[in-house]
Amino acid sequence: MFRSALAIVVAVAVVVGGASMFIVDQTEQAIVTQFGQPRRVITTPGLNFKLPFIQNVISLDRRVLDLETPSVEAITADQKRLVVDTFARYQIKDPLRYFQATGGLEFRGRQQLGTFMDAALRRVLGESTFLLVVKEDRGGLTGKIREQVNSEAAALGVAIVDIRIRRVDLPEQNSLAVFKRMQTERQREAAELRAQGTEISDRIKAQADRTVTVTRAEADRFSRETLGKGEAERTRLLADAFNRDVEFFTFYRSMQAYEAGLKSGDTRLVITPDSEFFRYLNNPSGVAPKAP
Repeated sequence: MFRSALAIVVAVAVVVGGASMFIVDQTEQAIVTQFGQPRRVITTPGLNFKLPFIQNVISLDRRVLDLETPSVEAITADQKRLVVDTFARYQIKDPLRYFQATGGLEFRGRQQLGTFMDAALRRVLGESTFLLVVKEDRGGLTGKIREQVNSEAAALGVAIVDIRIRRVDLPEQNSLAVFKRMQTERQREAAELRAQGTEISDRIKAQADRTVTVTRAEADRFSRETLGKGEAERTRLLADAFNRDVEFFTFYRSMQAYEAGLKSGDTRLVITPDSEFFRYLNNPSGVAPKAP
């Protein structure tokens, strides 16, 4: 009987002892609550104690956490619509305030931080121009957003370590309009370049045609001059030969006339036999016979 009672007492002591002890890890911080109300905040790692079955322990991460927020559509000061994708890194600095604001629920804290980031992002971008956001001063804008989110997140016991604008895009319909405008501009530039190329090509072709025409004219003129000189030389030579021996030259020309006029073909000559044309055929000396 005594042993049974001792065993029961030991078992109860083990259960009570186990329920009263808990360990806080190096990456955690804890809040001890009693009936839903915070009693203690533990920020140092190690073994700790609580009232069994009455008090509960809520662990909170003490590391730097990431917060991914959905894309936000904002309007800049120059009325440009942008789709902005951001992310943040934060850390729970005041566990008690964080517990009081969120009930120790991580998703609720993330929701509130996301709301703060959305509002700050819209305010800062609403005061900035398109070029500042896209190109010129993105670092300064993220610094302003971080300051505003930090001032609001202090009520949660959270400190914003860093905020970054990961991506800035135009809305899809605006992107399509910009793409079409760029495409039209490139097509216009291509048409201008083609027109310039066609103009240069036509100018080169015209120059080449003019050069060909001038060259052919010069060649034709030179050919005619050469031919004229040859004809003149030929005429001079024939005249000189005629003057040297009139009878032989007359005989030679008559032979050429016979060769051209009496060759086979469709040529027909209707002349009298005693014509001057046949005088060398009728008489080798070329003297026409006397009439009876």
